[in-house]
Amino acid sequence: MAVQIDGLIGSNGILPIETRLAEIQGAVEGNRKFWLFPTLFWFDASDLALKFVCYAGMAAALSVFCNIATRSALLLCFIFYLSLVYGGQVFMTFQWDFLLLETGILAIFLVSGSRIIVFLYQFLLARFMFMGGLVKLTSGDPTWANLSALFYHYETQPLPTPLAWYAHHLPELFHRFCVGGVFIIELIVPFLMFIPRRPRLFAAWMTIGLQSTIILTGNYNFFNLLTILLCLFLFDDNDLAKILPQKFIDLIRVKNTVSSLAATVSAGILASLIFLTCGSYIWVQISGARLFMPFVTLVRIASTYSLVNQYGPFATMTRRRLEIEVEGSSDGRNWYAYKFKYKPDNLKKNLRWIIPHQPRLDWQMWFAVLRPPQKNSWVVRFLFKLKEGSPAVIRLLANNPFPRHPPKYIRASLYRYTYSSPELRASTREIWERKYIGEYWYIK
Repeated sequence: MAVQIDGLIGSNGILPIETRLAEIQGAVEGNRKFWLFPTLFWFDASDLALKFVCYAGMAAALSVFCNIATRSALLLCFIFYLSLVYGGQVFMTFQWDFLLLETGILAIFLVSGSRIIVFLYQFLLARFMFMGGLVKLTSGDPTWANLSALFYHYETQPLPTPLAWYAHHLPELFHRFCVGGVFIIELIVPFLMFIPRRPRLFAAWMTIGLQSTIILTGNYNFFNLLTILLCLFLFDDNDLAKILPQKFIDLIRVKNTVSSLAATVSAGILASLIFLTCGSYIWVQISGARLFMPFVTLVRIASTYSLVNQYGPFATMTRRRLEIEVEGSSDGRNWYAYKFKYKPDNLKKNLRWIIPHQPRLDWQMWFAVLRPPQKNSWVVRFLFKLKEGSPAVIRLLANNPFPRHPPKYIRASLYRYTYSSPELRASTREIWERKYIGEYWYIK
């Protein structure tokens, strides 16, 4: 975030956080704003403060890595990232952002050594995986029902890797087989995570295998890496000793300690809150009835602070890839395109691995085409910032075709992108083919 926060939510960014805070303050009385929109930026929303939170978060993470003031550093990590999630608005609303926060709050309690927290990590991983399979079944998307989802996935995902083009051209029968494997791993394997030893190890390796294949074919920042790390809680110390070098084991080995009564009680209270919140979610989904007020308050707090979240990645499959090309002109006749750093635009643009980085603008441009511009106010603001020549926003892009003065006109056009055939790529080196769909937006 440190390398892109100015252009996203800075004072001259696409969605200035100062504007958002002013809107909330005008609609909410007193100190309720801190509870409804928990972020440190209430105290200072300057560009310097935005950068400070990013770099302070790095420093806190380094402190955790070095095992210095670990619990305090973990708490700071959580506070800083929660501030970024709320301050980032539309650019920080991804499921992995909430998964990182929920992982982080458990880490604060894990320092005390309670086995209850280890179980809660296993429960988090199982819940995340199971919900991912459940939403696919209940979404009504026919591509999941007939096992054809991977016919489209490698081509239509936001930021494909170099292997995605090759994966797309694999036989259809292989794609159907893989979708069936996904359902097994997400719907059945999670239950094995609570069974001792061998079934639990099997669940760990199956989950790691699935996440690894996603890493090979798609850029989903730290999402898959974080899921793989959560699998560590499915291994015993002896299991890790068999697969990791002895020097590494000696480095990370700690003395067995018995958690204090206070640690056990606090972990038990946290577990109770998590199970009550999850039970409330299930009750509402099954019965459709309203919750009693204490449970309403519990769910609201858990949701606001990302203590317990609802997950369901890849619920529906996008079947065609639409891309927005943004162009500027000084005379209305000659148009020059703005290029993005990572998302497809040039037909010969090489696909790349960029994990764990997530270019938030490039990602949101993928989502932008799923809704009309009237419902994507941030896209219109982005185009106006280009017309103004905002340096912070332009730094998010790969080029600036108007280095001397901003353009007088901005237009955004829609194109349908498909992977090139093996024959076409061999002869032209073009990874993509595209077809003009129509105008998306125009600014005079």
